[in-house]
Amino acid sequence: MFNTKDGRYKTSNIKPLGSPPPILDSAIVDISRNQIEKYLVSKGYFNARVKSDIKVKDKKAEVVFTVNKGPEFKISEFNYQIPDSAVKQLYLSRRDLFTHVKKGMRFDDDSLSFERDQIYQLMKENGYYDFAKPYVRFLVDSNSHDSKAKVTLLIDNPLDKAKHEKYKIGETNIVIAPNSDGYPDSVVLNKRIFKGIRYTDLSKKFRRNPIVRYNFLREGEEYNIKNENTTFDRLYELNVFKNVKIDYQKAKDSTFTVNPFVQLIPQKIMSNRVEGEVPFNGGTVGFNLSNTYTNNNLFRGTERFEFQIKGGLQSRVGQGGSIFSDIYQRDFSVSSSLTVPRLMMPFFSKYVTGKGGMPHTIFSTSYVFALQKDFFTRRVFLNSLTYDFIETKSKLHSVTPINFEYRFGSLLFDPLDTTQNIKDLVLNNAYTIKLLTRKSITLGIKYAYSLNADKLLNGNDFIYFRGNIDLAGNMLQGITKLSGVKTDPGNEDFGRILNVPFNQYVRPEVDVRWYKGLGPDKQFVARLNLGVGYAYGNSVDMPFEKLFFAGGSSGVRAWQARTLGPGGYNRGDAIKTPDERRTLYGLDQLGDMHMEANFEYRFKLVNKFFGGKLKGAMFLDMGNVWNISSKEADSNQVTVFKLKNLAKQIAIGTGMGFRYDVQYFVFRFDVGLKLKDPQFTGSDQWVISKFLGGGKKFRDDYDALNTPDRYRFVQYNFGIGMPF
Repeated sequence: MFNTKDGRYKTSNIKPLGSPPPILDSAIVDISRNQIEKYLVSKGYFNARVKSDIKVKDKKAEVVFTVNKGPEFKISEFNYQIPDSAVKQLYLSRRDLFTHVKKGMRFDDDSLSFERDQIYQLMKENGYYDFAKPYVRFLVDSNSHDSKAKVTLLIDNPLDKAKHEKYKIGETNIVIAPNSDGYPDSVVLNKRIFKGIRYTDLSKKFRRNPIVRYNFLREGEEYNIKNENTTFDRLYELNVFKNVKIDYQKAKDSTFTVNPFVQLIPQKIMSNRVEGEVPFNGGTVGFNLSNTYTNNNLFRGTERFEFQIKGGLQSRVGQGGSIFSDIYQRDFSVSSSLTVPRLMMPFFSKYVTGKGGMPHTIFSTSYVFALQKDFFTRRVFLNSLTYDFIETKSKLHSVTPINFEYRFGSLLFDPLDTTQNIKDLVLNNAYTIKLLTRKSITLGIKYAYSLNADKLLNGNDFIYFRGNIDLAGNMLQGITKLSGVKTDPGNEDFGRILNVPFNQYVRPEVDVRWYKGLGPDKQFVARLNLGVGYAYGNSVDMPFEKLFFAGGSSGVRAWQARTLGPGGYNRGDAIKTPDERRTLYGLDQLGDMHMEANFEYRFKLVNKFFGGKLKGAMFLDMGNVWNISSKEADSNQVTVFKLKNLAKQIAIGTGMGFRYDVQYFVFRFDVGLKLKDPQFTGSDQWVISKFLGGGKKFRDDYDALNTPDRYRFVQYNFGIGMPF
């Protein structure tokens, strides 16, 4: 497709696209026949025989392998010969926890290999530093007459020794190189040893405690390879060393002691990153630019400090003008965070040692400014303290005991202006204006838990779960009661802190996914995402930023983000004038509740595609957002969730997409097609019939009544990373 140069095929510097057709080679056919035969023997078919046949027609060859697998050999006896009584006792006490070899099962070489690996791991976890896999052997005695196999396990002793010796950990040396170039020719170690660790920092950049905290090779304890691996992983996760190496030296006094040597080479501490982003979604295009400064060792304790400045704008396209002729939104933010690689909390931190994963304490603060053209400006101050810790590799916890937010906004026009267009905008959209301009304080806590996030990039079968809850206002409510401040449930004029109303709400959300592997590079994913926000106490409404929206590149992809719902909401009926629709774009289609389901089939298209893999996907999305209670602007309650209306208010879209996988990044392009649109009623909801019937008259009629909004049957989405 691309191998041309001046109208001719190139003969050099050819970029591969796909895989070349395999050329027939009779020698490889015979090798394949032999490999199939060996594989069957390894699976217990000791008498298997395989024949090959090549059929050629029109310069194309068909290779047929005919298998006579013979009888299946089963294990009739499993015996063991272990002369070392301590090793024998250890093996027998743990065998039932890992073995795959049992009497009566079909013989399988893979089960024996797994047994060998598990014995090796067991020995290395229980002090046997010198143990090696060749000490473990299997003898197989097969009788072809009765199709039985007798298996004997042998764990040999070291040559010329009566038993395997256990080792203990001695003095640990931790040595940090002076710079990223490595170690000099000679190194002078620190003379001081404290708690069994000799700490030598040739770079003079790292305090002792933050480093030795994650050394799990402790003096006097039995050698355990798990502690070695954990030490290796945690020191890498500090994100300040480009190389971590752990060696051992045996003690010279023959006391069966090994002294660990942990060698660390630091990486560059500071960096500055400039990033540009062009988010586009059929109907809108934008540009974001950010600058992020990072210091990975701010206080010489591997603390990660980040400071970011980010700005962006968003524009509507397809209105007849240039790309940025209709810039409707501008954003600016300044943020900073400090991440400390331990839990800085009393009483509890000692229970999270870091053996499961690196814990973090995160202090963050940010200021966000948003401007909507001709309508409003909104400012938000965010401050939080978060603890992240890992229970196991697959179970992650995040606790935010302090989450403080201060919000306020202002209009870009005079709400008392008596001109008709301003008057209509204020009267018809009083609820939205109230949400955007309301000044409020939020003080609450957050908790998030995720399961199997570490498996998202593999193609195996598993269930992924993420749940989080955001709870705010209860502490402030208690303070107002103790201080004698008057409260009135549902009345925001009461229950203030520093004369500013505070928010009181609960907002849980869950994301459950089922990943099913269907073979190499094939996978089916089913997802259910539910969320709800409920304001109570003195709060009447949820904060604007806490509302849910539907659509977008990771949601119901046939709709642009923030253009679906809530419920059966129809912008053309609810907002009467083109100026109001243009001004309120992206602000009026939010809700207190979110419900979404996605089904996606993923498959490989081309194995070699310009340095990566080209993959495809087919998907079906459905969902919407709703309000829990009737809002001031929703007199007919079409946006309120009611179970009887659920079926007709669910939006349904389908489509297909491409994923360009270059190992570290996945560039994604999805095309969504609307099937069912809840803003219409009756049979008109099934807009796919309009699309298949041409759709031009339907679009023209819609566009004429909903200017400047345009109806799009097809939605284009571009993103980085998988949608879920």
